[in-house]
Amino acid sequence: MPDYGHDLLFGTVLVPTAGHSDDTVTSARIADRAGLDLVSVPDHPYRPELLDAWVALAVIAASTTRVRVFPNVSNLPLRPPAMLARTAAGLDLLSGGRVELGLGAGAYWDAIAADGGPRRTPAEAVRATREAIEVIRALWAPGPRVRFDGRHYGLDGATPGPAPGHPIGIWLGAVGPRMLELAGSVADGWLPSAPHVPPDRLAAGHRIVDEAAVAAGREPAAVRRLYNLSPGAGGFPRGTPDTWPEQLAALTLEHGTSAFLLPAQHASLIEVFAAEVAPATRELVAAERGRAAIATGARRTPAAGGSRTDTPAAGTLAPDRNRVGAAASGGRLSVRPTPDPVVRRSTERLWDESTRPTGPAPDPGRRYPRPEQEPARNLVAAHDHLRTDLGQLGEVVREVLDDIRKPGEARSEIQKLSLRQNTWTLGAYCVSYCRVTTLHHTREDEDLFPYLRRSDPRLGSVLDRLTEEHHAIQGVIERIDRELVAFAGGKGSRHGLRAAMDLLTDTLLSHLAYEERELIEPMARFGTGW
Repeated sequence: MPDYGHDLLFGTVLVPTAGHSDDTVTSARIADRAGLDLVSVPDHPYRPELLDAWVALAVIAASTTRVRVFPNVSNLPLRPPAMLARTAAGLDLLSGGRVELGLGAGAYWDAIAADGGPRRTPAEAVRATREAIEVIRALWAPGPRVRFDGRHYGLDGATPGPAPGHPIGIWLGAVGPRMLELAGSVADGWLPSAPHVPPDRLAAGHRIVDEAAVAAGREPAAVRRLYNLSPGAGGFPRGTPDTWPEQLAALTLEHGTSAFLLPAQHASLIEVFAAEVAPATRELVAAERGRAAIATGARRTPAAGGSRTDTPAAGTLAPDRNRVGAAASGGRLSVRPTPDPVVRRSTERLWDESTRPTGPAPDPGRRYPRPEQEPARNLVAAHDHLRTDLGQLGEVVREVLDDIRKPGEARSEIQKLSLRQNTWTLGAYCVSYCRVTTLHHTREDEDLFPYLRRSDPRLGSVLDRLTEEHHAIQGVIERIDRELVAFAGGKGSRHGLRAAMDLLTDTLLSHLAYEERELIEPMARFGTGW
């Protein structure tokens, strides 16, 4: 399969759960700030534990400034195409042209039927998808009233509009040959997922898409090729993130895949994907495209679907693998702090955030090789673990408030969490740090803060403030425990328990964000002292 010359796009797949609704928006902001191109969410309207995909996309678009958003992929049997067209166009206008449309024919037919949707055969699903694409595009095009008489969808004099703010791409999730033919003949992109279409099956799929495009009078390059990744055991890409660029570049150069979507909820992985994997992959692809251009005596012409070719001028020396590796692992500090939560749940305030001191400005000329960044990266990973604990604790409290779980059981669960076990009053980051990274330090009894204070006394006021906040957080955790005891004895109140949980959520998330802002650079500069 050829390299179609598309610009490379990198994005993430976020799952908006009802129990942790803030997490998705926070992760989207991180992706936006880190430089990713796309943020997507799955669309399973029949799953009550998930937030509605389009509601989530609207909030994400409002909370970001540059990433494009799209459903991955929209559930057509439960989303009438006329409404999809107007919803996507409206959000595109509101977001400044940052919406694309992933579209799926449907699956999980029992669940769809349970929600009142149709139960379609494979042939019916293909025909319905083709009709839906016609309806959507007809309503996006300014003009007279539209009439369309399809077997599954119809328009009876519908007025087109609103027109989207930019040409929205329709990216089709497809696996079977008939859906692949449909993608090649009418869609703007093919979006398979690694678990369903592993890399060794991509070539066969691309061939069907290409042949269908040619039969429809289109260039195969008119169809962007996207890919939902699935890292981990048995998935793709394999190995650790530092090995991913070569694997992704190979898919671009051998199969024409030009957009990669990573399922990720943790800030550190999103940042690594944006700051290390994406630029290294682009550099490898640019180098090979440059070699190809030199070999053919002409530069590749940009294909449809993108504005950047990632191709250096003919005669540009291609970077060697060592330099690519250096670009991915050294240089600027790639670890980014998690942003402060925008929404606050509690009216109580344990401290005045405006009085928080800040440390010395970093040396702008300082370089941070990847090994030196690991302590800072581990700090964020440890904090992500605590954020996960916070979410679990919130779920336990909600179950108590809903009479699903007994307060005594909830207290037992709380004792298992590293939130409870962490020695906040000592400012000891080591307990959580060691658990998350599975590193067994021989000096776990030595605090991080004294080491950083010795390394740079100018950090003293920041470390003092962080220690004060550790004491405050410990107090809120103990308050939740007391509220549970009172609730179990019939003397507590739902309001008191809920208020304590809301206060812990606000204070902990704010504190972790502040700690990362102030300590990431010093930890990359000095390490931990262990």
